Amino acid sequence: MIIDTHCHVYNSEMENAEEIINEATKKDIHLILNGTDPLSNKEVLELSCKYKNVHAALGYFYTTADEITDEDICLLDSQLENDNVVAVGEIGIDYYYTKDNKDKQKELFEKMLSLAEKHHLPVIVHSRKAMQDTYDILKKHDVIGSLHCYQGSAEMAREFIKLGYYIGIGGPVTHKNNKKIRKVVNTIDIDHMLVETDSPYLAPQEKRGEKNTPINITYIVKEISGELNMNEDEVVEITTENAKRLFNI
Repeated sequence: MIIDTHCHVYNSEMENAEEIINEATKKDIHLILNGTDPLSNKEVLELSCKYKNVHAALGYFYTTADEITDEDICLLDSQLENDNVVAVGEIGIDYYYTKDNKDKQKELFEKMLSLAEKHHLPVIVHSRKAMQDTYDILKKHDVIGSLHCYQGSAEMAREFIKLGYYIGIGGPVTHKNNKKIRKVVNTIDIDHMLVETDSPYLAPQEKRGEKNTPINITYIVKEISGELNMNEDEVVEITTENAKRLFNI
């Protein structure tokens, strides 16, 4: 068993979502599907009820910051009561494309963290070009979780770990020019790492140009094992136990 702790395998993202889930099932890959808006959250919940190896993470992404209403927040609040929900996610802030709505992004992020506190759930956090603001906001809340597809420094990773967060390692670790994330892998202890694909995005080096799928998790495991000079089975065992512990799977 291995757990892909972050992917978007549902019909609004991938036309053949259930075919991909069945393929993952045959390889004993468990999936934490991350919703990002009301439609995808609904899809994630439905799939988590249908497949034993599918777990739900529900949240509102930074891209919805200008449109999410109080009614939407109430809907999510009720959905988080579902037993198949293991986390609030994908949530976070991102200043890569725009900083014009920074305040709205941060306001929505805070609301998501408050819901996680209310429901005693971990969070799955996206942060791009916003690492310090992300850290400062997380520090205010009594929540733990994962930094999905971590893009910060090794030094900052240590600070997140002190708050109780795990570091999500995905396809970029296999990209030849990404020395930064490999430094993170070599700096932090594997007891604080999770593996993920972010399917259908961020394909590993071997699959660049293709839509990513959860079965590509093996390339990420292989890269981590090579960097740490560990057996691949050991990497799978440790990261899977990390995920089970964090998400209560």
